[in-house]
Amino acid sequence: MKYVPDRTGRFKQRPHYEQAELDDECEKIIVDFLKAKYGEIKYPITTDDLTCLIERDAADLDLYADLTKEGADVQGVTDFFPKGKPRVRISRELSDHPTRENRLRTTLSHEYGHVRFHDYVWKLDLKPEDMLKELPSKVSPKCNRNALIDAAPADWMEWQAGYISGALLMPVSHVRKIVRNYSERAGVFAPLVTDSRHGQELRGLVVEAFKVSDDAARVRLSKLNVLSNRNLGPSLF
Repeated sequence: MKYVPDRTGRFKQRPHYEQAELDDECEKIIVDFLKAKYGEIKYPITTDDLTCLIERDAADLDLYADLTKEGADVQGVTDFFPKGKPRVRISRELSDHPTRENRLRTTLSHEYGHVRFHDYVWKLDLKPEDMLKELPSKVSPKCNRNALIDAAPADWMEWQAGYISGALLMPVSHVRKIVRNYSERAGVFAPLVTDSRHGQELRGLVVEAFKVSDDAARVRLSKLNVLSNRNLGPSLF
């Protein structure tokens, strides 16, 4: 990780991570958590485990928040504070509807990305007099459903949280194992065309293994260069 100028204006500088760094750190977080809680590693990570992660590292988690005043389609908010840990609010409409569990899981892991990777950045940027204030910062991220898993790179905070969400729910070494097994069985090589038969079958395996939506699986595999919207020819994964 290195610091670069923050062109969004939130901070003077912001952290820049290579994707491999985020993959490694997120897998370590999940592996350590599962080993400590269960003594073994098994996927998919449960929704309850995702809430436990947030409750461990945040001051509060509200799963039934009214976020209508936060803007259109906002499904999660992480409030940063000068003193203490951040607080996470999840839209009631996700928690109240079992059919939206995949969206809830994506939102929880996205907000955890803010909690774990961004709280310290905000505190480092505070002036001494700001440390006496109690109100959350205006930079508290409000996560729109359309940007949960695939935000534009220009919004680095949302892009990182979206990537972290995928890396937590679908740890890289286990995704690679699924891809490797499928490639050997089907006699194909990545990158696969996203909407080809093999691309769809591979997405289905990831959906089943990690209890995520097809969109989340597609974005994760695309960011790992396993899927592409056009035929780029075979390469090693």
